[in-house]
Amino acid sequence: MKILATWLLALSLPGAKLAAPPRGPVDHLAAQKTRANGIWYMAESGHAVFCYGPVMLLKQANGELQHVATFCRGEQAMVPLKD
Repeated sequence: MKILATWLLALSLPGAKLAAPPRGPVDHLAAQKTRANGIWYMAESGHAVFCYGPVMLLKQANGELQHVATFCRGEQAMVPLKD
């Protein structure tokens, strides 16, 4: 009887709620791959690529600017675009 009374008293205390299990690590790259919103671009190689990220301008070694699509399908971080 004492055990039951102690257990009921412990549950009635404000800080005695059961905690939710800790969340595991989140793989942001995998979550990003599942996104459906993206745009098709024409790569410099002549192939079409599907990319999720923004288009950026990168400065090349010769001083020219080049359009690059970011976060593309196929684990490519950046793909040079055809202008």
